[in-house]
Amino acid sequence: MSARDEILGRVRSALVGASPAVEVPRGYRTRGDASVDVLALFAERVADYRADVVRCSPDEVEAMIAGALAGARAVVPPELGWHVPDAVVDTGLSALELDELDAVVTAAAVGIAETGTVVLDHGPGQGRRALSLVPDLHVCVVLAEQVVAGVPEGVARLDPTRPTTWISGPSATSDIELNRVEGVHGPRRLVVVLVG
Repeated sequence: MSARDEILGRVRSALVGASPAVEVPRGYRTRGDASVDVLALFAERVADYRADVVRCSPDEVEAMIAGALAGARAVVPPELGWHVPDAVVDTGLSALELDELDAVVTAAAVGIAETGTVVLDHGPGQGRRALSLVPDLHVCVVLAEQVVAGVPEGVARLDPTRPTTWISGPSATSDIELNRVEGVHGPRRLVVVLVG
């Protein structure tokens, strides 16, 4: 028997169900370390990705957003929940129109401490995906109660029928010589306003 015949024989056997079922362990971790200060870890990990993190109380959010924007012209999704002076409310702006704006301000659905990731599910105050990808600066407001320890807890809070955007720092890629380039596939700068 040739090697070809042997391989094709194995494929035929597998297709008719002759091979034994493989047991896949499913004991995945579902919770992060409860002893960890998730807000501190989240802030640390977000900063590790070269993003800026500013912490504030609920009554300071608008001032922190204004400070992060530093006069930049911003677009905001409908139902943002915070006033952003002189911001353009997105009503389906084209990619070209979004590119003419300097920044976007959004809310978030979840923050994941272990990975320093912000997740948008494009619900109220988060806008459509293009908003978080086109402007050069993304200011994202994350509430303390939205921050969880690990990915399994974050996924459990998300609606699997909604689109999601997972953000771990500013957009970055490397060329073949490993030179880092930021802003190619999304915002060049990310500012996370952590509330609480």
